[in-house]
Amino acid sequence: MNLTTIYNVFIRDFRKQKKRITLTLIALGWGTISIMVMLAFGEGLQRQLTKNKRGLGEGIGILWGGQTQIPYKGMGKGRPIRFTSEDIDFIKERIPDICRISGEMHRWGARVRYQDNVISGHITGIGPEFEHMRAHIPERGGRMINALDMELKRRVLFLGDEMKRDLFGEEEAVGQTVFVDEVPFMVVGVMKEKMQMSNYAGSDENKASIPLSTFETIYGRRYLGNTVYQAHDLDRMPYIEEQLYQVLGAKYQFDPEDEAALSIWDVVAGTREMTNILFGIKIFLGIIGGLTLIIAGVGVANIMYVSIKERTREIGIKMAVGARRSYILAQFLIEALIITFGGGIGGILISYIMTEGFSRIPIESDVLDFMGRPILSPEIGIAVVIILGLVGILAGLFPAMKAASVSPVESLRYE
Repeated sequence: MNLTTIYNVFIRDFRKQKKRITLTLIALGWGTISIMVMLAFGEGLQRQLTKNKRGLGEGIGILWGGQTQIPYKGMGKGRPIRFTSEDIDFIKERIPDICRISGEMHRWGARVRYQDNVISGHITGIGPEFEHMRAHIPERGGRMINALDMELKRRVLFLGDEMKRDLFGEEEAVGQTVFVDEVPFMVVGVMKEKMQMSNYAGSDENKASIPLSTFETIYGRRYLGNTVYQAHDLDRMPYIEEQLYQVLGAKYQFDPEDEAALSIWDVVAGTREMTNILFGIKIFLGIIGGLTLIIAGVGVANIMYVSIKERTREIGIKMAVGARRSYILAQFLIEALIITFGGGIGGILISYIMTEGFSRIPIESDVLDFMGRPILSPEIGIAVVIILGLVGILAGLFPAMKAASVSPVESLRYE
């Protein structure tokens, strides 16, 4: 099979059907742009929402005490279950699948003052594990609350980035003294700005955090507001949840089957559900773009049918002098692929220019920060090439089979 000959024949047919093939190439290009841009928006959405989800923390669960609904060992239902700081070590010792765990206490409406700036703020008492569990990453020049702060009950403060701006504006905050309910605290760090898609007690950017031990001492609190834990292996999260009911049920005397005794938010399970939903959205967007490409493929098939009709005598002569049916089949199939990939490559280049250009435009938008910008990944390119190949094969296969089935005698009589 001589590919040069096939190419020359294709160019000859192109000159004969210049308008028809040009319109088909444009349709293929438009179909390719549609599917690539749709998939690029889906990819950008998935990456951005996944990033936003990490603002709450990765691989974590959040535990609250509940109220019993099942009588147990002579005790009635309706008993409140509340936890203290001592339960943190108790849980970690008995559930080795937990790699990090920390209690958390909350105070809303605290009076936070720096010089003449006074705000009503949300103060949390936390442990140093929050840096990695809950993405409390300090900006350069500062630090997060550490183990020594907890041990010595230091009056140190870790500010959310929004609260820092409310109190200090553009002024440097680290090293300054802030009064919380008229108790002086030194700012040791400011949280790096992050997008937080979900929360359980308000956005982290509007909080100020102090060591949990300091919080208990100043405010005289005994019971935790909630407990945050992180697993070594994310697949073990359901097992950890079962163990929490067993371990805490034994200590606080409630039925391990009593689901109301504890309230647990498995963030890992929520993340997986969101990932599946986003994957479904990408498939849906790809189908919408793919339908446009399929319609363009119908145009390729029509061109091939017209080409076969106009070249009936040529096909008959080739078969009369010994050309095999496989040669005729391959010839028209290759011509269909040339048309398909000709339009597709143009569409891919235009899509790349569009998405790259859009991503480089400096647009300040909360919507873009939340939804993300379109991203063309190598996987999208591979998927589009495979789809183009399938469209080209299907668009050329049936016309090619018709051409290969032509009788040489009948084709030589064709006018």
